[in-house]
Amino acid sequence: MESDRPVMVITGTRKGIGRNLAEHYANNGYTVYGCSRNEITEVIPNYTHFCVDVSCESDVRKMIWEVRCRSKRLDVLVNNAGIASMNALLLTPMETVQKIFSTNFLGTFLFCREAARLMQRKKYGRIINFTTVADPLKLDGEAIYASSKAAVVKMTEILARELASFNITVNAVGPSPIKTDLTKSVPDQKLRDLLDRQAIKQFAGFADVVNVIDFFIRPESAFVTGQVLYLGGV
Repeated sequence: MESDRPVMVITGTRKGIGRNLAEHYANNGYTVYGCSRNEITEVIPNYTHFCVDVSCESDVRKMIWEVRCRSKRLDVLVNNAGIASMNALLLTPMETVQKIFSTNFLGTFLFCREAARLMQRKKYGRIINFTTVADPLKLDGEAIYASSKAAVVKMTEILARELASFNITVNAVGPSPIKTDLTKSVPDQKLRDLLDRQAIKQFAGFADVVNVIDFFIRPESAFVTGQVLYLGGV
């Protein structure tokens, strides 16, 4: 029997932003399905975890098929999974380029496509993709990372048009730096320089990201699509 709880898929839920989002929405009325390359050890009520390589088409299709079999619906997709690497152009190996684009862009594309196929059955859906302030700030050493996320922005804008007739909105959030494993490898001085370029010169928090996602997924936001909301005032 189909549950009245709305269903959400979040990618990259083993740690960081994704883990916090999974716990938040699972505790606030959603049935949440999440994924990462590795298992998680903790049990989260109303949450199911899958081991998925987001750049692997068969993995993604299998996960969304399981969501369909178990819940018969999908209301919200949050494409959070992402990786970054700081490399000057002349020191960037091809392997790094392929890994970043495979996870950040190809993974987002695959989940958007498979989720939209399920969402269109009920003529309803909300898709939120993750980009980064590294794109508009044009940060040195992040040409590949920023480019992969710029591609996500363009895809978001175009998919918003393609999926509008199915009552599926597609938007993106670009967090400013948050204290996660992703920022631990960034030198302190580079982080301070980055924060100084923001209007609000401080780290963002998980609640700031949740606030944007909540706005995009609320019923009253049905007329909001193809938009990118950057945090911190870049």
